[in-house]
Amino acid sequence: MPTARLAEESDLVALLELFRASEVSAAAEPRERAEDIWRQTLSRDDLALFVSEEADKIVATCMLITAPNLLRAGRRHGFLENVVTHPHFQGLGHGRAVVTAALEEAWRKDCHHVLMQSGRRDPRVHRFYEGCGFVPGLRVGYVAHRPACPA
Repeated sequence: MPTARLAEESDLVALLELFRASEVSAAAEPRERAEDIWRQTLSRDDLALFVSEEADKIVATCMLITAPNLLRAGRRHGFLENVVTHPHFQGLGHGRAVVTAALEEAWRKDCHHVLMQSGRRDPRVHRFYEGCGFVPGLRVGYVAHRPACPA
């Protein structure tokens, strides 16, 4: 059964390889920019990035972002982002391992709830999230895109 752990400084190259193989979204480039973002990520107490490995290769990851909250009796918000599993390792429990670890961390940090969105149309993806405890349809998600800069 796959397990998850917190990401470490030495994991950046393996994470970038996972993102390339998964074709979810373009990773930060150039490498120096990715390294700077990685240092920022690891230095924050309100971010936790979890990974799952197979044969010493990172095959799944997700990031938990927590934020303070004046409502909900002061209990924090949790947001799950960047849930990625390598295509060759989907369905083997690695995605569930990182999501479960993130949810456990959110509850440990006294989050009221954890929100996540998915833009994927594949029904298997939505069944996966529901199997991890997420309930669809309780909220409506909206997205504002950054305005194009005038030339």
